[in-house]
Amino acid sequence: MSPAAEAVLALLRPFPEDGARADGPVAVDATDRLLLDEAAALLLGADGADDEDGAARADVAPGRTADDDRAVIIGDRFGALTIGALALGVRHVDVHTDALTAEAALDANSALVSEPLRAAHAGGGFGFTVHDDLSAELVRGARLVLLQLPKSLAELTEIAELVAREADPAVVLLAGGRVKHMTHAMNDVLAASFGHVSASLARQKSRLLIAREPRADVGAPSYPVTARLTDQEIVRAATPPAGAPADATRRTALTVVAHGAAFAGAALDQGTRFLLAQADRWPTLPTTGPATGPATGPAQRPGTADPTAAQRTTAHPTTAQRTTAVDLGCGTGILATVLGLRYPGARVVATDRSAAACASTRATLAANGITGTVLRDDAGSTLPDRSADLVLLNPPFHDRAALSTDAAHRMFATAGRVLRPGGELWTVFNTGLHYRGALERAVGRTEHVAQNRRFTVTRSVARA
Repeated sequence: MSPAAEAVLALLRPFPEDGARADGPVAVDATDRLLLDEAAALLLGADGADDEDGAARADVAPGRTADDDRAVIIGDRFGALTIGALALGVRHVDVHTDALTAEAALDANSALVSEPLRAAHAGGGFGFTVHDDLSAELVRGARLVLLQLPKSLAELTEIAELVAREADPAVVLLAGGRVKHMTHAMNDVLAASFGHVSASLARQKSRLLIAREPRADVGAPSYPVTARLTDQEIVRAATPPAGAPADATRRTALTVVAHGAAFAGAALDQGTRFLLAQADRWPTLPTTGPATGPATGPAQRPGTADPTAAQRTTAHPTTAQRTTAVDLGCGTGILATVLGLRYPGARVVATDRSAAACASTRATLAANGITGTVLRDDAGSTLPDRSADLVLLNPPFHDRAALSTDAAHRMFATAGRVLRPGGELWTVFNTGLHYRGALERAVGRTEHVAQNRRFTVTRSVARA
């Protein structure tokens, strides 16, 4: 990269952190740099990086010139790829990142580098467009796509098929990752959608997979996938408790819909299974009878949530009058759907920072005839104070490939804020994480309800 581009990257920060923590994240990692160096070579019409056999790939991007003014970025972590591409002279970047927190980091970092980027483009127009969804519009006609390799093969499959189906026939997909997290199965996934897949030499423990020649026979998308779950834990939990309205929906199965990046796919993960097994001890929420008013919901980040998308629209009383149950960190929406079936008349709210999770939850709710509000936000940050009677939570303990409990603690704080006095938070977590003390501090009195070899379920009661 040019010194000017390096100077721009040096300004970036791993938001929300400042980069000072020795063991914390870095804003620009070795994979970002390798991707940007290869992109620079392609944009300049140079040979690009050598492959594993040492041969230069002079034909990797036939016809590509410095006049190409667009790139697509998928999976940017802190904005390094998007901002780096602009610093290389790309005039417009279309970007999608699954995590809303990564979008926030991109926004924050772009504000830091607006002046040097303006100087790099000599007053000409430049910018980026954030796409909330992994959609055809994101990649349609693209000739250069940069991707931070996801951990999930399902997510990689969904991305590879989309690029092969919608991008320009001359597209080059540069997919980078840390060598320790890469597998040969990733090559196989790319080869199913592209006629030529090669690997770069490793550099600073990172490597690229380069895919080109999209296959003309890429068929209908493999994702989202749909499954019918008949697990008894789901069936029992979804059965309304005694005293529910006589016409309450009773099910023998639940349909789940999952996009590639959604946790656990179209299956029931073991933590959620253990939480559902305790449903007989969940509170009996009051119901409000027939719906009488217009649908309402929490404030939403513009463009990130559509409570009515692909769902039945049912009028109901205002939030203040209606019992509300929240699936915090909703994944594919199994818990949100169970809440809607178990508590007829309750208002169901599901939140997640993941675009794939929100899309999956909307589809899962719709497939089961449940109306709910789905919000893409960070740890339930947009939920109003004292607005919920019950929160179910299966918090993540990974951030990408790294172990991290930061999100869990933010979710505990959210639950303590949004629960009405006496409201309950039911949490399932890996037993070794010992969250009881943190839950008591954030929410209120907490008791262990159940524990097995792997998981613990707790009940926390919100203090007044």
